[in-house]
Amino acid sequence: MVDRSSPPTRPPLSAANLTLRLAGIALVVAAVAGAFAYVNGTLDPQRLTPKKLINVLETNNGVHPGFRRNHSKGVCVIGYFESSGEARAYSSAQVFNEPRTPVVGRFALPAGNPYALDNSVPIRSLALRFTQANGQQWRTGMNSMPVFAVGTPEAFYQLLQAQSPDPATGKPNPAAVSAFFGSHPEAAPFLAWVKTAKPSASYVTETYNSVNAFYLVNAAGQRQAVRWSMVPVARDAAGATAPEGGEFLEKDLVQRIAAGPLRWQLDITLANPGDPVNDASRAWPDGRKVVNAGTLVLESTQPQLNGECRDINYDPLILPAGIEGSDDPLLAARSAGYAKSYLRRTSEVSQLPAAKQESGQ
Repeated sequence: MVDRSSPPTRPPLSAANLTLRLAGIALVVAAVAGAFAYVNGTLDPQRLTPKKLINVLETNNGVHPGFRRNHSKGVCVIGYFESSGEARAYSSAQVFNEPRTPVVGRFALPAGNPYALDNSVPIRSLALRFTQANGQQWRTGMNSMPVFAVGTPEAFYQLLQAQSPDPATGKPNPAAVSAFFGSHPEAAPFLAWVKTAKPSASYVTETYNSVNAFYLVNAAGQRQAVRWSMVPVARDAAGATAPEGGEFLEKDLVQRIAAGPLRWQLDITLANPGDPVNDASRAWPDGRKVVNAGTLVLESTQPQLNGECRDINYDPLILPAGIEGSDDPLLAARSAGYAKSYLRRTSEVSQLPAAKQESGQ
């Protein structure tokens, strides 16, 4: 059984504190989704291009040559996926039909600053590349929040603009961020999560969600809309919170994985007819069927500056036969935005600082 219980709630935030927190969470939203633009480079007739979106991220986060424009601070992980066989009826993808598939992944802190403090944001992310024996790949980027703030690239770009630094202060204007959310009621589920979200003490005890919807396609061509989650076997102790100080996530990961492999269960949630498959800001109702597709096993870490994950673009639309993207506009947008970020940072690799063996930062 999957533990769907809610975390303990905290006292409601005051209006003033909530306004300040919304200003801070805007950066988190930017880091979670990455820069968005359609694959053809155009979001609308006004030419909202990948370049414009990457540029506004650099305005908001600063330019750090050689690093990802979002999820800049991270660590590589190496392991494999063991299929349970339970997803075979829904997908012909080899990853679900072979006993074991090698994986190269990356844990990261959502932010555009590779030197951000680990407790500065409540969201953690996990990206994975599954390499099948037939050469096809499945790449996925997941985050620890249950839904995204908005449902379209256009709205996301408006949010980025709202959280850009005010020239007079050098900081985002909380009023602009609050005004944005006030005009976007679809953000209510995300904001409800924000009110109780807090930084976790470990990458290892987080659940990571696809947020976007996809389709599994079986050998008969039948399509099933799904979302997926990596659910940890390890759990935080009751009342555990992130420690004080800015550097603990990678150290904790390295210590835990040195003691033995770390595991997550891949839970695939099947949509019912009528569930929204093109809007990442809308959750599916409880009670949907969940398939245990197998177990992710992570065995080692590598520094991100010279590890295998460094030069991987975790484009969510790189999919093997048997898995297809939905018509969620954010998916195609992420694909193009990631490509633009990838081209920029890989052209700057020579400007990266020397890798620190202990932290990879």
